[in-house]
Amino acid sequence: MTIDITLLGTGSPIPDPNRAGPATLISAGDDHVLVDAGRGVMMRLSAAGVGPLQLSAVLLTHLHSDHITDLNDLITTRWVMSMEPVEEPLRIVGPVGTKAAVDHLLDFLAPDISYRIAHHDDITVPPLVEVTEIAEGPVEVGTAMTITAGPTDHKPVEPSVGYRFDADGAAVVVAGDTVPCDGLDALCSGADALVHTVIRKDVIANIPIPRMQDTLDYHSSPEEAAQTAARSDLDVLVLTHYVPAFPSGGGDDWRELAAQHFAGRIELGDDLHRVTVP
Repeated sequence: MTIDITLLGTGSPIPDPNRAGPATLISAGDDHVLVDAGRGVMMRLSAAGVGPLQLSAVLLTHLHSDHITDLNDLITTRWVMSMEPVEEPLRIVGPVGTKAAVDHLLDFLAPDISYRIAHHDDITVPPLVEVTEIAEGPVEVGTAMTITAGPTDHKPVEPSVGYRFDADGAAVVVAGDTVPCDGLDALCSGADALVHTVIRKDVIANIPIPRMQDTLDYHSSPEEAAQTAARSDLDVLVLTHYVPAFPSGGGDDWRELAAQHFAGRIELGDDLHRVTVP
């Protein structure tokens, strides 16, 4: 079986008219799992041909706003746009703190929820969600894929996790934001591909803005992501979350930086770029 990786959103907290916020879709057979739910995720899911009811689960790598900002839209759209009552809850998995974050989102949505229940006779209950907090180990969300979580290092954002997806001999790791670390190396061992968020540290280091400088110590550069992929002898490295973002259709210089440390296939691109593994 193959695993499809779709870069739904390749952007960052910096608003970009061409890039949605961080979100990656992992698909194998009838399973579709969303990793992170950044700005515009519902629009990109629609463009990818996957509806919210087709999602087996939403997995969150960490609770930075750019990775979860449209989770509320996903919860609402799944609830309201289904033409029949939804009996299965939306499964949401993430690090410790995820349940509190989702509870706050539902509180934020409370007025809208009450309006829709009052107006629509066939909507009688609030959105159904099931939240599981995890640090590492198996992730049980009813998929044929085997999913495993492992710790990453995005301090002071703590905890943060990455996920590994195994399906009939194919294996993909989605890292989220992290510096190189043992937890990510363990997830990558024996895998085929790594999806890794990256920033251009060489560029940002020359931007005299403290808030930009602060990003340098808890993200990976293309070179560092490539070194992580090389340590586990992976076949494919997929880069995403570009800061500062390159123009649509560009990115050759990012690929060249990674290629100095990784001899395998390097993929990057615009939103909706798709990679099939193996």
